Amino acid sequence: MKRREFLKFSLGSAAAAALSQRALAQTGAKDIRIGYQKNGVLVVTRQRAALEDHFRPQGIDVRWVEFSSGPPMMEAMNVGSVHYGAVGDSPPVFAQAAGAAIVYAAGQPITNGQGILVPRNSAIATIADLKGKRIGFTKGSSAHNIVIQTLEKAGLTYDDITPVYLTPPDAGPAFANGGIDAWAIWDPYFAIGETKQNGRILVNAREITKTNSFYIANRDFAKNNGQLLQQIVDVTASTAAWAQAHPEEVAKSLAAVTGVPLDIQTIAAKRAGFSVGPVTDEIIATQQGVADRFFKLGLIPKQIAIRDIVWRNPQT
Repeated sequence: MKRREFLKFSLGSAAAAALSQRALAQTGAKDIRIGYQKNGVLVVTRQRAALEDHFRPQGIDVRWVEFSSGPPMMEAMNVGSVHYGAVGDSPPVFAQAAGAAIVYAAGQPITNGQGILVPRNSAIATIADLKGKRIGFTKGSSAHNIVIQTLEKAGLTYDDITPVYLTPPDAGPAFANGGIDAWAIWDPYFAIGETKQNGRILVNAREITKTNSFYIANRDFAKNNGQLLQQIVDVTASTAAWAQAHPEEVAKSLAAVTGVPLDIQTIAAKRAGFSVGPVTDEIIATQQGVADRFFKLGLIPKQIAIRDIVWRNPQT
């Protein structure tokens, strides 16, 4: 991925980036912008107004920005249009390699809810059967990593398949209509493909490798607002603890915020794990493996050290 392509934010140009940074300076971090997708702890956090309730006494507003996947969120994060958000393992790797202004603020092991689907009547029965097939996934997403590691497990290479780079909203119809032979994806789209689009699970990601999702912050926001960022992480962690004990309520929250039907979100919520904590040495090592693998395949332009951008609150 070329640096200039990555750093081009979807809403505009450098002027938009400058405006965003000026706005942050002018408000004195009185305005927090949170990026989220159609899953996970931040959706529940939004529905429960946990951040709003926490920061209202401090006179800080919370704004929410939805993204279809992690890569565009990282673009927004880089220019400061979003201060904090949740993504899978691959987007921050591509972002760091492109020089994006981000840091890892917290981590969350992924225990379930992502993998590779094939049509129910497909002749594809094993990973080896993916050779020569069209696999749809979002470039630079956690699904990208799952595809690569799944192929490795079967002794296949990236050149043995035809990658079809699609966002989740575009990949769903392509999968249902036979435009792709397999679909690497995460919940709730994973559950949608399985239950509504005649999909069959070929691979669960947990069978292939350890994976993590991350809570990422804009680097300048983290540097200038360490106490504020720690509070955001703490609220995220406490919401995750609540979510772990209340899957039915989580499903209702996810459905209410995202518009994805309750039955789909119930599947996603019941098989998800919610545990937000520090970016440990073990998580760093796993993430470094992702980065090293992408560099070896030529998917990122240079080697990176994950540890270099792990945020530590200087006041702790």
